[in-house]
Amino acid sequence: MRRVRWVRSGVIALAIALISAQPFAARAQNTVTSAEESAGEWRDVKSILDRRCVVCHSCYDAPCQLKLTSPAGVLRGGSKEAVYHTERLHDAPPTRLGIDAQTVPQWRALGFHSVLGGPDRPADNTDLMQRYLELGRRHPLPDSGPAPATLGLAIDRPLVCPTPDEFDGFSRDHPLAGMPYAAAPLAEGDYQTLMAWLRDGAPLPDAQADIPADIQRRIAEWEGFLNSADLRSQLMSRYLYEHLFLARLHLEGDTPRRFFQLVRSATPPGEAIDIIATRRSFDDPGAAPFYYRLQPIEKTIVHKEHLVYGLSADRMVRYQNLFLDTDWTLSELPPYGDAEGGNPFSTYMNIPARSRYQFLLDDALFFVRSFIRGPVCHGETAVDVIEDRFWVSFLDPDADLSVTDPSYLRDGATFLELPVSQVDTGVLGDLHGFSHENQARYLTFRDARYRDSALYETGFDYDAIWDGDGTNPNALITVFRHFDNASAMTGFHGGIPETAWVIDFPIFERIYYDLVAGYDVFGRVEHQLATRLYMDELRMESEDTFLAFMPTDVRKPMHASWYQGTLAEVHTYWHRRRVDDSFPTGIEFDTDTPKQEFLLALLDRGEGLWPTKDPINRCAEGTCASDPAGAALRDLANQRGDWVKYMPDLSVLTVEGESGNVELFTLVHDKAHYNVAFLFREEARRDLAADTLTIIPGLIGSYPNFFFSIRDAQLNSFVAAMKDVRSQQEFLEVVSQFGIRRTSPRFWTLSDRINQIFLQQDPVQAGLFDLNRYKDPKPEDDPT
Repeated sequence: MRRVRWVRSGVIALAIALISAQPFAARAQNTVTSAEESAGEWRDVKSILDRRCVVCHSCYDAPCQLKLTSPAGVLRGGSKEAVYHTERLHDAPPTRLGIDAQTVPQWRALGFHSVLGGPDRPADNTDLMQRYLELGRRHPLPDSGPAPATLGLAIDRPLVCPTPDEFDGFSRDHPLAGMPYAAAPLAEGDYQTLMAWLRDGAPLPDAQADIPADIQRRIAEWEGFLNSADLRSQLMSRYLYEHLFLARLHLEGDTPRRFFQLVRSATPPGEAIDIIATRRSFDDPGAAPFYYRLQPIEKTIVHKEHLVYGLSADRMVRYQNLFLDTDWTLSELPPYGDAEGGNPFSTYMNIPARSRYQFLLDDALFFVRSFIRGPVCHGETAVDVIEDRFWVSFLDPDADLSVTDPSYLRDGATFLELPVSQVDTGVLGDLHGFSHENQARYLTFRDARYRDSALYETGFDYDAIWDGDGTNPNALITVFRHFDNASAMTGFHGGIPETAWVIDFPIFERIYYDLVAGYDVFGRVEHQLATRLYMDELRMESEDTFLAFMPTDVRKPMHASWYQGTLAEVHTYWHRRRVDDSFPTGIEFDTDTPKQEFLLALLDRGEGLWPTKDPINRCAEGTCASDPAGAALRDLANQRGDWVKYMPDLSVLTVEGESGNVELFTLVHDKAHYNVAFLFREEARRDLAADTLTIIPGLIGSYPNFFFSIRDAQLNSFVAAMKDVRSQQEFLEVVSQFGIRRTSPRFWTLSDRINQIFLQQDPVQAGLFDLNRYKDPKPEDDPT
């Protein structure tokens, strides 16, 4: 087990206009100036880097792995190796910033090359960043027109990633590939500020912002709680760590832009953190003592990986009540390893299932978001197995046999192993991860146990759905898919969806361990496919649980409408799926639309936890949006039409009033499918005529695909023009009139405005949006 040290020196914490970040490390091979001299220059430089560079260079899919969210990332530089590699036959060495290497020489040994020059870097004396900026200045793109076809924008496009020695040839072959890539140029002042900083050796300040004493005291309290010596506390903390290692921990009452991360360290509280680097959160930390520590987040906050989880005195009491005040014993700690990590039900068997399930339910939105956000930023593996919009509810703990019957998980745990439990060092292992045999055995076991229970006599009724205990809005969640990424929010939004899920404890925990704790973005093709195929099983299980609430006579036709086509029928047969029409429902339905009746009834139980109506997408007379923007946009919302299929997956619409105030709306393209049963060729399974648009006031998603910007007086014209679209050319005319292209002089200022409004409206949850997937509509993009 290799241990790496986190180097703690850093930059003054800066509350810049759009995003603030915590101090970060200044290292050798970097020009160091006095804090007073460097602070002003760095403040200006960092603001530009965040607004113009970090918006594309912040995640694992950052071009050339160049992450510019911190000075450590700038100094690490770029790499020719892609993190996302769908044909990788062997696990790749992880290259997680701040974890897998700590010094510039260590990163060079892992194949990263410098992007900075300077007299103190004789081995890297050519400044790539400066030369990229100069190249973009020499070859500006057409103003407001489509970017040249030679500039690829696909997220999986092949990249050259030239080293300093290769850049001259690269610039001759790709003269339009300067920075900012395929976008409007930098403002003159921004360009000159960056160039002056780079010519000066790209100095970084060597100052460290102190954490206030009261925050240090609360950190000490949490570290003391998490490092209690008794066995039950140790197992609780291990469980918490495996579920919170991605979280941005925010201490209640602290400044809204300071966050921490839970890590395992070789050093105890009070000493500098020495991170124990393991591939997965459940891997063995080694034989030596280790400690759970709260490490400050020291980089620019980007929305894609900003998963906020609050820590407070009430939270600690909640943990005490759930995990330590409950009646359970432990004589020895379970071992670590892939098998244990791949089956959390056996590893944590001693902790009551009710405690573990309630822990997930308390913050269900956080955990659902962790399935689709976090550092894994190219999430097609997970999200190509889900519909573009669906509603999620949760089986109440009192209706879940895995919670109420202590023997359920004890007898069934062996069927709940995840693919990661069968790690093999060969190229494709034994292909165990592709098998659905264990899942088929579990479903047989589950059906038998429920048939033997009292529930089989009555069936599930409304009380079998968790209602948030009257206080928690996490009980109902809407999930939106945006091709290879997704978003989630509490409540039910949009029109009645085609599908819905009901998640119980075994499903919830397995999705988390499949997509988060057990997922390795650096893993080989077997791991990627096994993860995807197992998620396919869990989606179907969630759908089947929902169907158990429906009348028995509609279950089969409803299921058939979700899986249309001969291949989908074969898929259902191969997975041994049989819709259970023998398990009764405990609900007496009053209409011939039971799905709609059931879902709307769940909304009505909220008693103010969430809106029961959607005033733009789903409303009755007297409950619809009355404000001018919302009322006008209702004509686009939840409507089918030829125009819908031309819309990007996720668009942001800004509506500016006469006084200069701006309203924001997110336009979500709900793509319809005949089925989502297969890995490839999504376009062959699309039902274009059934596409709709869901319109959400405010901002959702992390990757906007396009901006539309209008004045409030243009609302009706925008709606009419959109509904008149019948071809790609007509859509391009709407783009020309109301859209903001990547090359538009307004592109950057509008991006800044959107991020600024987000920060003002929600300073804890806000993060920079990623523009890697921003589209450049062209005639050849015709979806038909």
